Amino acid sequence: MIYITQLIFVKEGKENVFHEFEDFAIPLMEKYNGKIIYRLRPQKEAFISGNDEHPYEIHFISFDSENGLDRFMRDEGRKKFIHLKEASVKSILLIKGKKM
Repeated sequence: MIYITQLIFVKEGKENVFHEFEDFAIPLMEKYNGKIIYRLRPQKEAFISGNDEHPYEIHFISFDSENGLDRFMRDEGRKKFIHLKEASVKSILLIKGKKM
């Protein structure tokens, strides 16, 4: 089992485009034994400290295997919608890990 945390920074005014991509990508993960554990949209008041820009969303995701994640990333259907992600996401901080 692998775990991924994503801090997602969305371009201002492109939130709906980002949601379009997520509406397709999130259900597709299940095909590859991936799932969203948590999907958070934190308000600025939730941050206690930090100097950087706040993420629009934070995702905690799991996949049964690295192979499942790789297959999800290469999925032909996902590639048809990737332009929505590219148009809406400024940057992503991605952290891979395992449960301890």
